[in-house]
Amino acid sequence: MKAARFCTALAAVAWVGAVSASATPPAAHGSAAAEAASLFDAQGYRIARYRAPIAADPAPAKRIPLADALAMMPGRDALFIDVMPAEGGMRDGASGVWRLAQPHRTIAGAQWHPEAGRMPADTDLWQALERAAHQAAPAKPVILFCRVDCWMSWNAARRLAADGLANVWWLAEGTDGWHEAGRELVAAQPVTVPASR
Repeated sequence: MKAARFCTALAAVAWVGAVSASATPPAAHGSAAAEAASLFDAQGYRIARYRAPIAADPAPAKRIPLADALAMMPGRDALFIDVMPAEGGMRDGASGVWRLAQPHRTIAGAQWHPEAGRMPADTDLWQALERAAHQAAPAKPVILFCRVDCWMSWNAARRLAADGLANVWWLAEGTDGWHEAGRELVAAQPVTVPASR
């Protein structure tokens, strides 16, 4: 029953995405086109102004409906990875330990990999996220998120799937949608990632 509902929801999402794609306006001209080009790299990943509405499909990753994510237990049924940046925080290269400027709350059971959705990504941070994802997928879904309107999670989900990892999903609503659905957020500690060189 749950699988059927999930498939139905995915089909609806795919249809909405197809309609949105067919309704895309013609390319912008002049300064608007230059501004749009400054927001994305040649591979289509967002590289600036990461907090903005997202209408693009993260294919080959797929968007997971919030209701389906809420039906899972993070850490047991799926690997939930938060890529919200540690705003104002600093990571010690030698130890890999983060010093946080402000606390961060995330989905209970999720791993927090700050900055791993930034492009271009820090090699060590990205490889740590990749290792965690490969340990879970494809046996379990890997669900990337940050907050609503956060391109970092879109980047990370798309990049993992483009690199060939199966069962990668993007939770567009992130911690905002999770909390608004009445679910608990807990204090998060970033994954420790020492520099490789």
